[in-house]
Amino acid sequence: MPKTIQVRVDDQLKDSADTLFNSLGLDTSTAVRMFLVASTEAGGIPFQVGHNVDRDAAIREAIAYRKAGGKFYTVDETLANMRKAIQEGINDAQKV
Repeated sequence: MPKTIQVRVDDQLKDSADTLFNSLGLDTSTAVRMFLVASTEAGGIPFQVGHNVDRDAAIREAIAYRKAGGKFYTVDETLANMRKAIQEGINDAQKV
């Protein structure tokens, strides 16, 4: 059976997030599930967390990754992969 996560945020943040996610065709719950799926697939936070991010280094890494044959997924591909993972998680939970 699926579990519930409750998070407290201020009204302005919630409204801004709802507006953003709705513009992407998502509800906030789905966006949070996508974050959790991406985190578990990445084995950590799926984006860099820190101070003074060296954007030039990040760009050089991305170029080297692409030249080595790495693939960058489009937004549609990423969302499709996440939706599939979420659905598989729901289906697995229903089997238990």
